[in-house]
Amino acid sequence: MSQLDQVSVVKKANIYYDGQVTSRTVILGDGSKVTLGIMLPGSYEFGTDSREIMEILSGDLKVLLPGEEEWQEIQGQATFHVPAKSTLKLVIRSVTDYVCSYPGE
Repeated sequence: MSQLDQVSVVKKANIYYDGQVTSRTVILGDGSKVTLGIMLPGSYEFGTDSREIMEILSGDLKVLLPGEEEWQEIQGQATFHVPAKSTLKLVIRSVTDYVCSYPGE
């Protein structure tokens, strides 16, 4: 989906790594939430509390998913799933636009 309709936006930004990664929380009409964000070039590690689906809208990056030994190369668009209570690593090579959803929350 290219557009989110009938939503509420939390004004306070989610800011990580001294502003290198930022996002905004959007509450959908059904009460579920997504975050819309930007990652600037750098290396990052994120822990998850709940299961996440990460949709890369644009960018050039590598991701190391939990339990994997090989990095995935992503240029352009991609979607991947991250289990709850896990850690993923990212190496961002160009500004990356993403959406993260939280199924089951």
